[in-house]
Amino acid sequence: MINLRHVLVHMRSGRWTEAHNLVQSDDSLPGAWLHGILHIQEGDLEDAEYWYGKAHRKFRSRGTLDEELERFEAELPK
Repeated sequence: MINLRHVLVHMRSGRWTEAHNLVQSDDSLPGAWLHGILHIQEGDLEDAEYWYGKAHRKFRSRGTLDEELERFEAELPK
């Protein structure tokens, strides 16, 4: 599993390609969720919904992008 916090740094810095390249190699449930959040940030909702499903998350009842990022970070192990 990759360091998902590292992916978040790339996302928040607008380096979506780097973030996407990193998160693609993580097959964990949190990795799939973050992959979905990244697709939301990119505006690719169809792929975002796919990755939410892989993460066992409900896409249609998600929060805003900021809420999802906050929720994701809160659930990451310290």
